[in-house]
Amino acid sequence: MQYSTLRLESRPEGVLLATLNRPEAANAFNTQAALDLIDLFDSLAKPGEHRSIVVTGAGERAFCAGADLKERHGMSGAQWRAQHEIFERMFRAVLDCPLPAIAAVNGAAYAGGLELVLCCDFAYASRAARFALTEVSLGIMPGGGGTQTLARAVGERRAKELILAAKPFTAEEALAWGLVNGLCPPEKLLEETLAVAARIAGNAPLSVRQAKRAISAGLQTDLRSGLALEIEAYNALIDTEDRREGIRAFNDKRKPAFKGR
Repeated sequence: MQYSTLRLESRPEGVLLATLNRPEAANAFNTQAALDLIDLFDSLAKPGEHRSIVVTGAGERAFCAGADLKERHGMSGAQWRAQHEIFERMFRAVLDCPLPAIAAVNGAAYAGGLELVLCCDFAYASRAARFALTEVSLGIMPGGGGTQTLARAVGERRAKELILAAKPFTAEEALAWGLVNGLCPPEKLLEETLAVAARIAGNAPLSVRQAKRAISAGLQTDLRSGLALEIEAYNALIDTEDRREGIRAFNDKRKPAFKGR
C-alpha cells in the first residue's frame, strides 16, 4: 500500500510500522491523512501478514499536532462538520482495529495527536515527548474521543483538569498517570517499541485478537458480563489449528509455528 501522508514498513515477525509522514506540518492531520489512516486500519480488519502495528511520527519534533488548522482556516460550518466526520471515522478505525496497535510517541502529541495515542492499545514515549488536549483554548473541544479515552486512562478528575485547563504535561507525568507504559531515550524509542510489537506478533494471532477483544469489550460492562465475554472468546479458539500447534510445540519443546487459523 502506498499513501501520500503515511510511510509503511513491514518488519520481521509480522510487525507493521506506520509513520505519520507530514513533518513539515508537525504530522498534523489534514483530510488526506485521515483518509489514509482509515484505509490502512480498515485493511487490517481481516487476518493477514501483519500481526501488530506500531504508529509513530516522522522527525523528532512531533508525533502529531492534531488537526491541520491551516487547512481548516476559512472553512464554513458545513465544511468543518464534513471534515470532522472523516476524522471521527479515522479514530474509530484505530479503536476497532483487531490487531494490537502501539503508539511510539517521539515528540509532541497534542489535541488529535494525543487522541490518536489514546485510541491505540498502549504506548511508549520518548522522554522528550509532550502531551496536551488544547481544544478548549481554540473555541472547540476534544472530538476524537478524548473526553472519554483520557478519562478512562488517567481518571475523571485528572482528565477534567487537563482538558478544561488545556494543560500540557510531560512524558514523566504521562507515565506516572498510566497514559503511557514506559519511557525511552529518544534514540531507543522505536527499537524498544518494535521489540514489544514483535513479541506480541510472535504469539498466536487469533489468540491475541480474541484476548484484545475480551479486554476491550469486557471493560465496558460489569464483571460477570465480562467473564461471559471472555469464555465466549476462549471457546472460539479451542478448534483452531493454532491451539493444536501450541500444545504440540509445548510437548515437543520447540517454538510453535502459528498460522492464524
